[in-house]
Amino acid sequence: MSQTHAPETAPAAGLAPGAHIADPAPLGLAAFALTTAVLSAVNAGWVPASVEPVVFGLALAYGGVGQFAAGMWEFAKGNTFGATAFSSYGAFWVSFWWLTGHSGVDKIPADDAAKGVGLYLLVWGIFTAYMSVAASKVSGAVLAVFVLLTLTFLILAWGEFATSDGIHKLGGYVGLLTALAAWYASFAGVTAFTHKRQLVPVAPR
Repeated sequence: MSQTHAPETAPAAGLAPGAHIADPAPLGLAAFALTTAVLSAVNAGWVPASVEPVVFGLALAYGGVGQFAAGMWEFAKGNTFGATAFSSYGAFWVSFWWLTGHSGVDKIPADDAAKGVGLYLLVWGIFTAYMSVAASKVSGAVLAVFVLLTLTFLILAWGEFATSDGIHKLGGYVGLLTALAAWYASFAGVTAFTHKRQLVPVAPR
């Protein structure tokens, strides 16, 4: 009588959870960087504010869905930090898409809208600040992204509360630096895979 075996469902001994899954971090960082760069160019005044709807598709598809997917794969890999970060900022971009293009916020009094958007940005700044504490144990490149993003959120919130175009533009410039830092971290991750070595420094912790 032949012996049958139940299919093996547990990961092989010694392998990390999700070891067979590609690193989703370069995707999540790239999605965040590109969407942030385009929005920040608008905020900084590099292009007219009238072109802001260009950001909406990116916010939904790449910054939102793409980054959220990266977060789900980080869950599969057992990375609590990556899962929390990418899932949260993916949801941020979807909420931004809804807030700016579909919520009707432009139909409420301007002062009230500014306070609401300021609060929205402020609480994201608080979340990003405590994620920066966790990022300090990931790498210097990732820490730079989170510190710059914290400043971006807080400056943009300040600009909304103060109804100041100058402060808002400053937030746009810091946002551009944030995008560059995220692109760098994404580049470091994807080239480390393709070149089978760390091509650029990330200051590992």
